Amino acid sequence: MTPAVSPSLASSAPVHHGLAAHEVVLLLETDPHRGLTGQDAAERRARFGPNALPAPKGAGLVLRILRQFHHPLVYVLLAAGAITAVLGEYVDCAVIFGVVAINAVVGFIQESKAEAALEGLRSLVRTHAKVVRDGHERTVPSDDLVPGDLVLFDAGDKVPADVRLTRVAELRVNESALTGESVPVAKDEVVLPEEIPVADRRNMAYSGTLVTTGSGAGVVVATGAETELGEIHRLVGAAETLATPLTRKLAGFSKILTVGILALAAVTFGVGLLRGQDAVETFTAAIALAVGAIPEGLPAAVTITLAIGVARMARRRAVIRRLPAVETLGSTTVICSDKTGTLTENQMTVRTVWTPDGRFEVTGAGYAPDGTLHDSHGTPPILDARAALRWSLLAGAACNDAALTERDGRWDIVGDPTEGAMLVVAAKAGLDAHRVKDLLPRLATIPFSSERQYMATLHHDRTAGQVVLVKGAVERVLDLCGAQMDAEGTVRPVDRAAALDAAGDLAGRGLRVLATAMRPATGQDESDPKGFGEETLSGGMVLTGLQAMIDPPRAAATAAVSACHTAGIAVKMITGDHAATATAIAGQVGLFGHDSQARDRGTVLTGTDLAALPAEEFPEAVDHATVFARVSPEQKLRLVEALQARGHVVAMTGDGVNDAPALRQAGIGVAMGESGTEVAKDAADMILTDDDFATIEAAVEEGRGVFDNLTKFITWTLPTNIGEGLVILAAIVFGAALPILPTQILWINMTTAVALGLMLAFEPKETGIMNRPPRDPEQPLLTRALMVRILLVSTLLVSGSWWLFEWELANGAGLAEARTAALNLFVVVEAFYLFSCRSLTHSAWRIGMFSNRWLIVGVTVQALGQLAITYLPAMNTIFGTAPLGGEVWLRILAIAVAAGLVVAVDKRLRRGRE
Repeated sequence: MTPAVSPSLASSAPVHHGLAAHEVVLLLETDPHRGLTGQDAAERRARFGPNALPAPKGAGLVLRILRQFHHPLVYVLLAAGAITAVLGEYVDCAVIFGVVAINAVVGFIQESKAEAALEGLRSLVRTHAKVVRDGHERTVPSDDLVPGDLVLFDAGDKVPADVRLTRVAELRVNESALTGESVPVAKDEVVLPEEIPVADRRNMAYSGTLVTTGSGAGVVVATGAETELGEIHRLVGAAETLATPLTRKLAGFSKILTVGILALAAVTFGVGLLRGQDAVETFTAAIALAVGAIPEGLPAAVTITLAIGVARMARRRAVIRRLPAVETLGSTTVICSDKTGTLTENQMTVRTVWTPDGRFEVTGAGYAPDGTLHDSHGTPPILDARAALRWSLLAGAACNDAALTERDGRWDIVGDPTEGAMLVVAAKAGLDAHRVKDLLPRLATIPFSSERQYMATLHHDRTAGQVVLVKGAVERVLDLCGAQMDAEGTVRPVDRAAALDAAGDLAGRGLRVLATAMRPATGQDESDPKGFGEETLSGGMVLTGLQAMIDPPRAAATAAVSACHTAGIAVKMITGDHAATATAIAGQVGLFGHDSQARDRGTVLTGTDLAALPAEEFPEAVDHATVFARVSPEQKLRLVEALQARGHVVAMTGDGVNDAPALRQAGIGVAMGESGTEVAKDAADMILTDDDFATIEAAVEEGRGVFDNLTKFITWTLPTNIGEGLVILAAIVFGAALPILPTQILWINMTTAVALGLMLAFEPKETGIMNRPPRDPEQPLLTRALMVRILLVSTLLVSGSWWLFEWELANGAGLAEARTAALNLFVVVEAFYLFSCRSLTHSAWRIGMFSNRWLIVGVTVQALGQLAITYLPAMNTIFGTAPLGGEVWLRILAIAVAAGLVVAVDKRLRRGRE
């Protein structure tokens, strides 16, 4: 029979989880026992295509290479290279073109790495699947699956497509990578409302998730691009990779610079012609002006400063994948953090054990069995005197299928995280897994299921005979209990209300609560494992306690969140977990500050709340809220876009497949190095090698330092470029000889940028860098105050060099000597100004003259270079320079000192006004 499956039905549309299993089977025209025939499968594969995510349609190799040169600053550099070639300065031409080529290669490599995000998504579904076709079970490549296929699952299998479950046996699926749910989800076949979100669809198994326990079977309802994973793939591909604040500001700055250079050169050429000067000489002067005004060292300075920032961040466990992301961190105004594994340890931990006769708090976090139990007075309990506590811990550890492992000092669990937490708390009390197995060898098991909501085991106790242990949902376990135990082991009628009140109080703190119970076996049927069953438990169990657990906050998270708040950075939690758990963790790490009524004032929103918000109210509500719980991948992306629409620079953290679209959309995407999927890492700009939120705060600090150093370099280099251009313009206007030749201008620009300017990249971060608010994303690269200072220094350079040039000529010096004096004046003033630029607000003396040793090295190298160009005959010939006498150097130093004092006074006056 030729299948008549509709493409609209063979998708992850709500109709599948909203229909009964037999209706889905009929809809997809398959057989719930024999599966599809081989012919049907082949026809459907031809119709629907392979079960694989589509490859992206990217730009071709040539276009991707050419795209690296599409930038105004690069155009200016290319023009500079062409001009130097025309002037015959082929070495300088090669240097300029080399800088352009290096920048293009770096950009091409970084872009290629970013495109690996989609490839990482496609690799998630490249696996094999167990499928029933023609009534026979077989293993096929997951690419061959089609809608209507009957697939089988066992523990450890990766789900190969979106599946409507038709049969489950204690099936639990880890969906954290897709939904953010921190614990494996129990599955069943029940019909669900159509509007229920993905994270709560218990009757579905989704492509790319992992079966942790149990087994099951189901009908494939969506493959390839039609799966939930395919939808995320589409979102990743559609998410715009935004320009960083730095690249946007440099682009704007470069456009202004380009227009200014061309305009000034045109004015120079026009003035020369009006004065009747030779057209060729005037054009050469205009070219010299353009060469002087171009900051050839800026791209190299930007790249090297960012690279140094990358190295510093790597030492603080933050790996940068794209260089501009270093600076973006420094301008971040909002950090959207995942909860599990970033703000928390991603290790379930029992915090409280409640028993009918007392309550015990537990210290220590994570799976390491380090910590203690203590009562309200801080006294550790003696287990032999606390029967209820002892049996609660024994039930949690013995009625348990998880295992605690240790390798290279790192503790982890194999199995369910909830069961792992119960193993750890028992070990903290001295009941490690080996001792528990010796005390209570297991004879039989009633496994956990979503229907019964508990697990029960039968054990042999050497002193009490056969013992039944139970753990599970509080209300369900209470239904089995007719009594409760006290500290002496006395059994009394169960106080159901007290237990429920305790459970409600613990759940209100965001804790996951499980109840434990025990009962000595009474009767031959119960002592015989073959007769052990559910019917023997009801009403006869004895309540021993409640164990409340949570994935605890990281030790450094609270301080890091506080530091971000001090720095004016808002921290928001975006998680797929439940609102109560998310709110509890948010309160513990200080996301709400001192706001105890956060929940009542709308700062905690769920995915359902977001879906109900009108579009016009969405951005403001998102900006106001602090915690977002049970959100879908589409909503994560929409949250980031809404914050960006409000003018924020957003850093987004994540570790799962579901985080990839938002990571790519954010101003900087931050992935987890330890627990993150390859998809998340490939989509991110930065990877945390320790998965710790505190590392983000450290990276923000480094990012601010990087931007400071870039601003210092630009503030230092521009006066020279402007001054050189204005000197040429003045010479044309007054009909005088050029004070500096084009080759000399190139020498100044290239050597000082490398020997002097780049030393600012090594400048240490200034004190109090995290006590100031983030920069306004709309603020220009250079503030008004800095522009005034740049013009001030430019004026000092022009007036000082012109005066010195004319003074030397008037006192009998040759043209070459006068030009050499002007050349050296530019360099010496730059060196003095360099020390001033180490801080844009404070004096060089206040921050320490020798705290940046590289600055001293750079000044020394530049000084040797100036001596070489001044006194070496070969250099004199190449650059048109001449040796200078000692008195000329004194005049140069006097002008440089005067310029430095003027800048210091300007700083002092502005600091006083601010």
